Amino acid sequence: MQITRLVATRGTCLRRQVGAILVKDKKILTTGYNGPPPGLPHCDEKGGCLRDKLGVPSGERHEISRAVHAEQNAIIQAAISGASISGATLYCTNQPCFICTKMLISAGVREFVVQEGYADPLAKEMMDEAGITVRYLPESEPLDEEPDLLKPMEEEGI
Repeated sequence: MQITRLVATRGTCLRRQVGAILVKDKKILTTGYNGPPPGLPHCDEKGGCLRDKLGVPSGERHEISRAVHAEQNAIIQAAISGASISGATLYCTNQPCFICTKMLISAGVREFVVQEGYADPLAKEMMDEAGITVRYLPESEPLDEEPDLLKPMEEEGI
């Protein structure tokens, strides 16, 4: 989650910075953060957040945003690089929205580890229906144990 929080700092959304990482077999496959498609202006360059200007509450009307969600960018990066994310675990600073949840389920991601919830009951309902394991790891909680950085090398006989 520490790496996920670091990835989130790259996000350019004026409302919230979100980071996502897809991990499989203890390897980071892709990362993603929220922001506009490559080469397009960011909201601060367009005079502010359109959703704020329209008074759109959090968790609603996702299509009224210049930003591609962090989870979507992680999926897109997997497609660009040819990495299969089926069976991967998502680590994300926020619970995915309904749209991202549908995409992640369709791509075969079966576990979400998230730092905090999100105001989207449809997403949670779909996670439950799909049997997605959701673990919450708030920023204030330490990881279960200190990571053993040498363990992967030991397992490979290095």
